[in-house]
Amino acid sequence: MARKQSTNKKIIVTILAWAIGLAMFFPIFWTAVAAFKTESDAYTLPQNWLSTPWTLENFGIVQDRSNYGLYIRNTIIIALLSTLLGLAFAIPAAWSMAFAPVQKPSIAWSGKRWLATIFGTAFIVGLVLYAMNWDLTNHAVIGFVALVIVTLPVTLWVFSRNTTDALLWMLSTKMMPPAGALIPIYLIFNRNGLVFKDWGWVDLTEWNLIDSFWGMVPLMMLLNLPIIIWMLYTYFKEIPGEILEASRMDGASVWNELTKVLMPMAVPGIVSTCLLNLILAWNEAFWTLNLTNKYAAPLSFMISEYSSPEGQFWAKLSAASLMAIVPILIVGWFSQRQLVRGLTFGAVK
Repeated sequence: MARKQSTNKKIIVTILAWAIGLAMFFPIFWTAVAAFKTESDAYTLPQNWLSTPWTLENFGIVQDRSNYGLYIRNTIIIALLSTLLGLAFAIPAAWSMAFAPVQKPSIAWSGKRWLATIFGTAFIVGLVLYAMNWDLTNHAVIGFVALVIVTLPVTLWVFSRNTTDALLWMLSTKMMPPAGALIPIYLIFNRNGLVFKDWGWVDLTEWNLIDSFWGMVPLMMLLNLPIIIWMLYTYFKEIPGEILEASRMDGASVWNELTKVLMPMAVPGIVSTCLLNLILAWNEAFWTLNLTNKYAAPLSFMISEYSSPEGQFWAKLSAASLMAIVPILIVGWFSQRQLVRGLTFGAVK
């Protein structure tokens, strides 16, 4: 009787899992079908998926109008370089947090005192700038100094925390709505911001980061860096610290410890982290739509070209969307075993 109940429970869970999976996959299925229909058939309600004729015309129109090769090249460059750059920062950070954690804060201040210091510094700096009537757009040096003074208490708070607090703080940066940081980042990227000025010894007035790989690659790296560090920290914690101590006793330097001892043991975790970061950077739309135009625009920008005030071109929009998701879908399909292995790394001992 107990076995029968267990079997029934397994059947119910399996049916529920398939139902949820099909519900999640249905929008992709609808997009794929609409991509092979004409515009009139794509608008037809209810949909006649099997009776209406299929066509490849939409894919040709998307290629001729949008230059698909340019957009996928930009997407690959941004996703790959931001992933590699993120690993260059995340691996040492995760290593230090996993094997040399800080147990207690170095500055024993209460939370109220830290908040008072941070907000008080910002208020005083703003009050001084307002009283002296300084226009920061015309005084790059003053703006830079004011920015350093305002961020100094925040920096001290971050670096004085223990490892757990620092990890939570890094993860909390992903909780802020992207729109809240759009204007400051846009001003930094734009030539009218605080950075791209004539500083005297170097003239940056004709240079900006808008619609360039120099801006998008570091930005994508910084957006996903907290997740990369968190994942690598979790994987590194599963590696016995005694192995690294033994390598140090044998005379291994920090570089050799990272590259010849730690990284080979954490290959599944590093690979799964790379795959996840690659997917996140590939699918990013908010920042790419606001900070790119043509030269460094990825596939998400190409999709937006088929939404216009004249109307929604559902068939062409579906074709563009399908062309954008198929490459990363293929990568995910062939690397799913490695991804699952990395995500479950250390779960079974």
